[in-house]
Formats: sequence, structure tokens, C-alpha cells
Amino acid sequence: MSESCYKHTPYGDLAIISMSGCEKIASQVDYYLMQWRGMPEEHTYVIQANCPRFGTGEAKGTLPHTARGLDAFIICDCFNYGVTYNMYGQIVPMSPDDHFQDLKRVIAALGGKSRRITVIMPMLYEGRQHRRNSRESLDCALGLQELVQMGVKNIITFDAHDPRVQNAIPLDGFDNVMPTYQMIKSILKNVSDIKIDRENVMIVSPDEGAMSRCIYYSSVLGLDLGMFYKRRNYSVVVNGRNPIEAHEFLGNDVEGKDIIIVDDMISSGDSMLDIAEKLKEKNARRIFIFTTFGLFVEGLDKFDKFYAEGKIDKVFTTNLVYSNEELLKREWYQRVDMSKYIALLVNTLNYDNSISTLLNPVDRIKNIMDKYYGQEESK
Repeated sequence: MSESCYKHTPYGDLAIISMSGCEKIASQVDYYLMQWRGMPEEHTYVIQANCPRFGTGEAKGTLPHTARGLDAFIICDCFNYGVTYNMYGQIVPMSPDDHFQDLKRVIAALGGKSRRITVIMPMLYEGRQHRRNSRESLDCALGLQELVQMGVKNIITFDAHDPRVQNAIPLDGFDNVMPTYQMIKSILKNVSDIKIDRENVMIVSPDEGAMSRCIYYSSVLGLDLGMFYKRRNYSVVVNGRNPIEAHEFLGNDVEGKDIIIVDDMISSGDSMLDIAEKLKEKNARRIFIFTTFGLFVEGLDKFDKFYAEGKIDKVFTTNLVYSNEELLKREWYQRVDMSKYIALLVNTLNYDNSISTLLNPVDRIKNIMDKYYGQEESK
């Protein structure tokens, strides 16, 4: 780390501003930063943002800290439905819109006094509404433009549904970070008998949209790549989209191989489970699922059933978005910690150094693979 941080003067006084629901990951990031910088235990870089609400649900943003001179990194999870508020006597879970409004309130509370504002928004607000297919809104582009108009200099997101949405703010900082290294590290640690080579493992993309991230995995690991494409019924619209009639597979024979399915998110999980079932019908050995964001909007029962039937073996998602306690207890679930990676990004940017090597982890992936197979050979 000392080699990459060759500048020794911070851009400004470091502050990690934690939005509601981000307290845990902000604390973990803070822990690493204090360790690396040799700060005493009583010190903290974290500032807890407050957005108290009136009985109508209206709110305001407040900060218990001076804003002047801060190099502020605001961590915001727009998909944390575990945060609630009181409106007209009812307990209401916060929606992505609520979280985004609170983010803007906190930026407004800084009052233009901070030296620089960076927003770390792991799952991009309205990231799935990134393009216009007919007469419809472009919510993600509008959201990004709002943030930069309010003074945000950099936006850091993870595994954007389509990173081309950054074209909405071409003169401002936008970094799309991938959790590839952490996912590979996690499967090597938690699946002791996996052999990641062309004879034993294959990467599968669940649709055309996920191909770029799957190509990266297959290239750095030297694995074959397969793909499903969605055959849709374009004569009908259900819940705002054309329903999927079938998933068709393109690729080599999967028989006897462990399969890693890679995508950016699990929403309901229906598509992912349908693909896992089809791969099992083709006599795939084990099914592992890598997704950056595990939303599970329709609950966990379907995944429990598929695990019990042997159709999936492990689901890896990150701690970048909220997960309830029920998910964390599941035997088929493995959480991938990203807090150290975020701390590395924050530390490097605070010294105004390049994060290029952090964004492209090829060397780190090769090192961990060499280390893993070196240990295997020594057994």
C-alpha cells in the first residue's frame, strides 16, 4: 500500500460520512483506515449523517461536524429496506427514492464548504433504468446529473448494470469497481475441493447483458465461457417488461463440470434458478452463483428448495447492500466482504493518487491463484 500512496499530503481532512443503514460497513472501513494510518483507538473518521423526519415523512439533513476543509466520502446504500421511519403513525421502510433524497439533503448540509465530495454508492440508484426504449424517463442519468450539480466530484459504484450511463456526466468522475478478486478469493477459501481449470470449471453468463463481466472472469482464469439468451414474448408487457419464455444455452458441453454463473444482481432470482435447473439437466456437476448484489426481493424459499434438491450449491454476494439476518443464516449463502477494498479506494483517493491498479486486479488474481495451487501441490 505504501508503494501506491506515493503522495504523503491528504487532499483534505478525511471524513467518512455514513448514511442511514451504512453504519456497519462504514465502521469496518474506518477500522482499516485507522490501522493503516496508525491512529489511536478513540479516533474515528466516521461522521454519522442524520436525517430526522417530521410526522408527515418530510425530512432534513444535519451533520454534527464542521464541513470546512473535509475530503468527504459519503457511503449510501439506496437499497437498504431495513431502515424505517414514521409517517402519519405508520412504520414505513425506506425506498431507494427515500435514500437518494436523504443523500441530497446531506450534500446540501455540507453547504459547499467541504474541499471535495465523493459519493460511494455501491448499487447505483436507478441503475436498471439507464436507457430509453420508448417514451420513458432516464432516471439514472438524471440522478447522476443532480449529484454533480450539487457539487459531487466523484461517484464510485460497483458492478454497474450498464457503466455507459456515465456518459450523462462526461466531465465528472465516475468509477465502476468490480468485485472479481474478492469473489475468486472467497470461492477458493470456502470451497476447498474446487479446481479452477478448463477441464473442471466453466463460466456461464445468464444473459447477453452479463457477457462483459463473464468474459473478464473466463479470460483471467483461462476458462471456457457459455451463455444463455432470453427468448422473450415481445407481444406482451408484464410488470413493465416483456416476459421471458425460455432460456436458450450457447456453449460447450457442461457435463461433469462445476459451473460459475456470474451476474450483477439477484432480484427475484427466477432467471438465475431457471438457468441453474437447465444446467443440471445438462449434467453439470455443481452450480455456484456470483452476484454482486443479493436483493432477494421475493424471499428465500425458492433458493432453499433448489439447494435442498441439489440444484444450486453456493450463492456468493457482497456486503455492499443490506442483507437480513435470515439470509446470513442460510447454509447455501456466502457473504463476500468488500470493506477492505473500499478502505483502499478511500485511502488512495484521499492522498489524490491513482486507483488504476485497484480497478484492474489481474495481478492480484494471478497471485492468489498461484498461492492456492502452490498450497495444493505441497499437500
